[in-house]
Amino acid sequence: MEQIKRGPIGVFDSGYGGLTILRDMRRVLPQYDYVYLGDNARAPYGSRSFDVVYQFTRQSVRYLFDLGCPLVVLGCNTASAKALRTIQRQDLPQWEPGLRVLGVIRPTVESIGAVTRTRHVGILGTMGTIQSQSYPLELRKLFPDVVVTGHACPMWAPIVENNEYASPGADYFVRKDIESLLSADPLIDTVVLGCTHYPLLIDKIRQYMPPQIRIIAQGGIVADSLQCYLQRHADIQQRLAQDGRCEFLTTESPDKFRQSAAIFLNEEVTARHVDFGI
Repeated sequence: MEQIKRGPIGVFDSGYGGLTILRDMRRVLPQYDYVYLGDNARAPYGSRSFDVVYQFTRQSVRYLFDLGCPLVVLGCNTASAKALRTIQRQDLPQWEPGLRVLGVIRPTVESIGAVTRTRHVGILGTMGTIQSQSYPLELRKLFPDVVVTGHACPMWAPIVENNEYASPGADYFVRKDIESLLSADPLIDTVVLGCTHYPLLIDKIRQYMPPQIRIIAQGGIVADSLQCYLQRHADIQQRLAQDGRCEFLTTESPDKFRQSAAIFLNEEVTARHVDFGI
């Protein structure tokens, strides 16, 4: 009988925000092996075109598959919005039908229906995620009665990555963007943090968000969704290594990655450089 070759779960993000997804995945599913790849040298993806985001994401996903990952999670809203569907439909059938790529938008959307009472939902995200209309499109499929209002927050991710999330400048932009979103639709009772960087701003967000509004962060939702996915797909689950290991890869300087990753993970990690010819 041929022995099944097992590999880690790949987690990809253009920058560091996907570490918040990885953190919760390791909390919920600590037994699995993980490889995190940050395309930090080419971040941020938020303002890039659909084609560029697709090409960059495709290259990174292919790299993780070549490392032996049977499953890759895009821990990035922009990549999920602009690249996931094309990779699933166009690339996976050519590479290997048994490989899987999952995103963060669908599981987040699935959780919204049971939360909102007014059926008015706000999305805070990067310019790329908001312009893609991915959240309204997915919500329309599952909950056609929900009214969705998106607002781009182009300064939030840079604030986090520059370790300024506790600064007065963060207060200014967080308050301004929340006020803009709620003035566009005062009936909003649920707000989705549609960028994996934003949980690091949660104290500021709670400070300026009216207390009756429910804030949805993605890490726990994506981790719980992955757990359910693996329970339903034994064929994928049995191909995953379960030694509790975690490796970090970056297209940037490993030292810079180590310093920034500590902000998101609250622990020291070591990283290995990946050369994409950048």
